[in-house]
Amino acid sequence: MISRLEGLKVYKAEIKNEVEHLLTRVERAQRDIDYFESTRESTTCVEVDEDLVEKQLNEDAEEKRKVKLMLNASCDSMLAGIKSLKIVKKTGDTHGSWMTDPGKDHLKIYFLSGSKNNVILEFANIRAFSEMNHKLTPRRVNLPSSWQGTGHVIYNGFLFYHRYGSLNEIVKYNIQRRKVTDRMLLPGAGQIPAYELFPDTKIDLAIDEQGLWAIHAEPDTSGNLVITKINHMTMTVEHTWDTSCNSKNAEAAFLMCGTLYVVYNSPSGGTSRIGCVYDVLDTINAYEIRMLPFPKRQRSHSMIHYNPKEKQLFAWANGSQILYKLQTKQKV
Repeated sequence: MISRLEGLKVYKAEIKNEVEHLLTRVERAQRDIDYFESTRESTTCVEVDEDLVEKQLNEDAEEKRKVKLMLNASCDSMLAGIKSLKIVKKTGDTHGSWMTDPGKDHLKIYFLSGSKNNVILEFANIRAFSEMNHKLTPRRVNLPSSWQGTGHVIYNGFLFYHRYGSLNEIVKYNIQRRKVTDRMLLPGAGQIPAYELFPDTKIDLAIDEQGLWAIHAEPDTSGNLVITKINHMTMTVEHTWDTSCNSKNAEAAFLMCGTLYVVYNSPSGGTSRIGCVYDVLDTINAYEIRMLPFPKRQRSHSMIHYNPKEKQLFAWANGSQILYKLQTKQKV
């Protein structure tokens, strides 16, 4: 009996080994089956994806063609550096905006003090502005409503501004005739600040060689900036782009030749720098010009606007009105 039990144990061990071996072969066969199935599925997916990619590329190419036609994209300059600055004057509130009209031949300076106000001061030229005294009294223009933030612009004799108390209403105001000529609502804008470091500005308007633009941020884009091309004649949206530039630690932005340049700083104040670039035509390598510093520590800016006629930046920093000269180069 003992010898037969020993034999049964051996037989049991052999059967166990055979079963384990069989299970191993089954597992291996299952892996092979899974591999061939996945290979077949992935081949099919690749074929479908290639079709989708080709379709997407065609759509992107058509979209770029339409944008080029819309913008009449003859401007081929890009920012290469910020050469120098000139503090023209230190006056008014800590925050504000000042500018010329790049659509007109005159040299008038427009001074809009504060992030909520309804008074424009118009000076004959930059000398009259910088020497401001009782002999050089500026023309005073009272608006029918206050502006919100510092993102307003003047173009072709009209002031465009975000109306205070509205979510996203942009007003077009004829400065010479002193009357509102048109209004529009900017979809998606006004919910959160355009720039985290200057929350008063919800909509930042801009002028470049292509005309009128609007910059804002939306919660749905996780705070990324959205830029909109606006027809300044009809006050209608022509096109909108969701950019990869975030509003966190941003203090201002400007457009030049259809390219958005976002200026960042630290919450405690420091050296302003361009930290993100977005070109609507995708014709420049944004990484080439990231982290461009401004030439002097200004603590913070509440407004930076590009003037396409003078090819320089108008800025407002802690009550100082500043001009920045730019260094440019041709887009690749």
